[in-house]
Amino acid sequence: MKVPPERLPLAAEFPAAHREQWQQLVAGVLRKSGAQPEDGAAAEQALTTALPDGLRARPLYTAEDTTAEPGYPGFPPFVRGGRPQGSAVSGWDVRQRHTAPDARRANEAVLADLEHGVTSLWLELGGEGLPVAALPGALAGVYLDLAAVALDAGPEFTDAAEQLFKLYEEREVSPGSAAGSLGADPLGLQARTGSAAATDTLLTEAAALAVRCAAGYPQLRALTVDALPYHEAGASPAQELGCALATGVAYLRALTAAGLSVDAALGQLEFRHAADADQFLTIAKFRAARRLWARVAEVSGASADASAQRQHAVTSQVMMTARDPWVNMLRTTVACLAAGVGGADAVTVLPFDSALGQPDAFARRIARNTQAILLEESHLARVIDPAGGSWYVEQLTDELARAAWAWFQEIERAGGQSAALGSGLVGERIAATWAERSVRLAKRREPITGVSEFPHLDEQPLVREPAPAHLPGGLPRVRRAEAYEALRDRSDAHLATTGARPKLFLASIGTASAHTGRSTFAANLFQAGGIATSAVEGVDPAAFADAFLASGATVACLCSSDVVYGEHAGAVAEALKAAGARRVLLAGRLAEPPAGVDEFISAGGDAIAVLTSLLDLIGVAR
Repeated sequence: MKVPPERLPLAAEFPAAHREQWQQLVAGVLRKSGAQPEDGAAAEQALTTALPDGLRARPLYTAEDTTAEPGYPGFPPFVRGGRPQGSAVSGWDVRQRHTAPDARRANEAVLADLEHGVTSLWLELGGEGLPVAALPGALAGVYLDLAAVALDAGPEFTDAAEQLFKLYEEREVSPGSAAGSLGADPLGLQARTGSAAATDTLLTEAAALAVRCAAGYPQLRALTVDALPYHEAGASPAQELGCALATGVAYLRALTAAGLSVDAALGQLEFRHAADADQFLTIAKFRAARRLWARVAEVSGASADASAQRQHAVTSQVMMTARDPWVNMLRTTVACLAAGVGGADAVTVLPFDSALGQPDAFARRIARNTQAILLEESHLARVIDPAGGSWYVEQLTDELARAAWAWFQEIERAGGQSAALGSGLVGERIAATWAERSVRLAKRREPITGVSEFPHLDEQPLVREPAPAHLPGGLPRVRRAEAYEALRDRSDAHLATTGARPKLFLASIGTASAHTGRSTFAANLFQAGGIATSAVEGVDPAAFADAFLASGATVACLCSSDVVYGEHAGAVAEALKAAGARRVLLAGRLAEPPAGVDEFISAGGDAIAVLTSLLDLIGVAR
């Protein structure tokens, strides 16, 4: 049939565009910037960004990059969501975490949260936290038929479950209305503690709880597959997913062995994943997790209705900073957005001060309001699978799922999750991943706003009550900012002892147009280690020497353009050395160091090593 001209798409008026044409245009731009790509394909490769797990983000995705059919929301393989309606009807479950060790204070926080938009509660019990026996007090006044409760009691999960069952009975909550999770996670506990001695016993107890829930509490899940121990030890997204998958398979075997059908066993599991500020990787991670679990359910003989993974997203503790913690609000907002777009069923936003200790009421309010704004004002949940159809997200989901499946298979070949934890396979592999990431952090290839970039030395520290101690042993807990914050701690101690911060003198040679770029870079770098800077502009070596003596600093750094360095750097450096400078650095990298210059600093260098050596030289105690 001939289409009338007035109905032809506007694109028909333009010649078809091809990838090769775009590549040639990119190559032309790169050549103007000094790069010399061999061809268009090399030009495209030059703009490719390396991601964890060997993945790469390309600069251009087209319909040619489409992957396997993702299906429809609510249908296998559940890439596009576990429910046909997504979160469009009522939004996702806003789940707030509570760690207060006192029942009265915990209850006050719980009631405040429920009154202001929180829809379910996540309670940490046992150890140095809230005693299991205090659970009734913490939940006083809570309508347990309306608010779901997720328990996290470590090895005491059976006692905590009994307390909750007792509350349901005392408050006449119908079994059909009781919702949430009992939080049994024996393998997560092994990862946290490093001990497998009680894993089999606890797994038997967890299976018994699952049988009880399946028989009488249709909305209550007994086990949590918690991937946070792996994420918080520094695991990559694929490693986190692979460990979660292996844990889920181990639980599935245990529950079916205890007499549950595959469908019933699947209904007893809730998965907990981290969401961080890399929004596209986070979106892809939640979509890939559902696809992977759907494959496990399929080969296990489950029905399609039981195969969707129930997901609880928690904003990453690894990305949180103790310094300039206000920036954490931005990080958690992006992470929450990504979790919601990725299709998580429940989302927990950690308070911005969680790296400092016990969150206060204001921080909890900001955490819940972050979700309220995304749901009620931004209407984030109104669209089902908003990332669906993005060639980039679909491709990233596919590649991440394949990388996670390969790691899962390696764990299974090692004997399963418990054996892989016990042999050190999981810990060693995650440690290697974190070591690689630590290099990027040290070189500021992965910047941390407010810490490694744009630090504020005069910020007033927030003080919080200590949080309950973590279980000893097991996988470590890491944060991206730790190395820089340790340097800042040294600077703070020096300030408290001497009345002044460690100092460095910036010799800004020439005019502002010549030195501003490198002066800003250098000041930013040194302040990231807690080293205060004072800068003087000019070209006279004697004037720089006098200003250096007046500053009280013992080290100096030259900042200017390469041309100005050629004219003045040697004379200025020697004058500073004569004035007593113990080390003279130069911002930039020249073919040969000018006379008097001891070291270059430049983008991509090891900032942690430079800052540590400077603090040692200045005499700041470790």
